Amino acid sequence: MHDSTPRPINDNDLHALADGRLAPQHAQALRERLGAEDTERLAAWELQRERLRTLHAGMAQEPLPEPLRSTAARLQERQDRQTLLWRWGGMAASVLLAFGLGWTLHGQWPPGHTGSAPPLASAQRFAQQAAVAHAVYQPEQRHPVEVAAAQQEHLVQWLSKRLGRPLTLPVLTAQGFELVGGRLLPGENGARAQFMYQNAAGQRITLYLGALDGAGAGETAFRLHADGPVPAFYWLDQGFGYALSGPLAREALLALATAVHQQL
Repeated sequence: MHDSTPRPINDNDLHALADGRLAPQHAQALRERLGAEDTERLAAWELQRERLRTLHAGMAQEPLPEPLRSTAARLQERQDRQTLLWRWGGMAASVLLAFGLGWTLHGQWPPGHTGSAPPLASAQRFAQQAAVAHAVYQPEQRHPVEVAAAQQEHLVQWLSKRLGRPLTLPVLTAQGFELVGGRLLPGENGARAQFMYQNAAGQRITLYLGALDGAGAGETAFRLHADGPVPAFYWLDQGFGYALSGPLAREALLALATAVHQQL
């Protein structure tokens, strides 16, 4: 017998409702099912969202950052080449492309690490998105982050709730980098977070993280993604993807990624 009892309302439903990501009919039906406690939480989130929009309203009038424009052009060019490759080669071309990418990254697995990786395209797309997010926000002087380091406790609690798991904020003071703050970003499978750090020379690095399809219970070693606006070392662990991006030499960026990984 088919059970018509609606499933309980969870945080994902409330976040989708607060962010306006539901169809009007679905949103209305969900609102009618809310209890007093859920209604109060939803109202608080909607108020927070509106305040953030008001706070950063001026950004909508600012010109599109040059790094974003150039990165978008490069991504479009890559997508056009991949589409053409599929049209010409079909299955044979896809096998050749997968083999070539796998061989290119084969040497980037440090010895002693094991674990199965998710689909390569998904992991590389995650790393590309991390690099693009870095290129967009690291030049900002007025609004590099949504929540500054002075509100670190609030920042971690807020992003932990939005990403659906407790987050640990790495400390990189010993490596010469101090926390600037963080922000919430959209992802393919829900919310993602970005933490920004800066050293005394003004160089900035960003840690990008969030849920990733295919990132199972195992752990993968570091991989280098260099085909983007900045290089990024990325890895997967317990269903989450992590990517550390910045305009640093490979060895320096790897050392920072290792420090982050050990703390996480």
